[in-house]
Amino acid sequence: MTQALDALLGILDLEELEVNLFRGRSPQEGSQRVFGGQVLGQALIAAGRTVERDAAHSFHAYFLRPGDPTTPILYQVDRTRDGKSFTTRRIIAIQHGRAIFHLEASFQRHEPGPDHQDPMPEAPDPESLPDFRERMERLARKAPAEVRRWLETDRPIDLRYVTQFDPIEPEKLPPRQLLWMRADGRLPDSRLLHQCVVAYASDLTLLDTAALPHGISWIGRGWQIASLDHAIWFHRDFRADEWLLYEQQSPVAAGARGFTTGRLFARGGALVVSVVQEGLFRRLEGSLP
Repeated sequence: MTQALDALLGILDLEELEVNLFRGRSPQEGSQRVFGGQVLGQALIAAGRTVERDAAHSFHAYFLRPGDPTTPILYQVDRTRDGKSFTTRRIIAIQHGRAIFHLEASFQRHEPGPDHQDPMPEAPDPESLPDFRERMERLARKAPAEVRRWLETDRPIDLRYVTQFDPIEPEKLPPRQLLWMRADGRLPDSRLLHQCVVAYASDLTLLDTAALPHGISWIGRGWQIASLDHAIWFHRDFRADEWLLYEQQSPVAAGARGFTTGRLFARGGALVVSVVQEGLFRRLEGSLP
């Protein structure tokens, strides 16, 4: 297991303060706000700690305020419903006395039923593609020093891009993206943990897809960019430390919001996760059109 992945697992290991109350911390990386995928993963961990046997099958979340990475986050769990087949939890993340995020999660006991899916897109093997560091090596030279340091930092998620684009000085491309992802190391055999790692990783690239047809850079010059909401459906069991093909497309952007959908396929072809996100793309006052 890499040091970066070990650090992520430490962040997902919440401290239980009281019944239904947990505390999470953020990595001290000098960032101005907490990464949305971190809050998604921590909130799902908090919910799962209050459920005995069921596996999460979906969650719907809203990002209300930017998270402060210098301050712990409290996760308060409301045990909304414990049914025979379905269990529902509502989680509120709190900082400085105010809600910064809330999530509704539903858990289900395994049941047999109809089974069908769309086919997996064709893609080259992930081993044939450069990893994140190799891909960014050339591009990082033209980035500002603080961005260069971020690009050269080790990451807990191994990303192999099928869709190639320059994130620093992007050209306008169709709003579609295809990449492989997996945890950069072996994970413990916990279904909840694998779901939380994928929840974390699913937030890494969705806004990029909505930005592609507009040539908006990762550096975000002249733009305020932020996740507004995020929803995930877990269809089948999977391992987050094995390759997953992440297919993304953004069918619409309007009202300063970009809308993106994503689907994750296991390497054998099974559709295991579906994702939807809407993000804010607000042009800052005084920036050029």
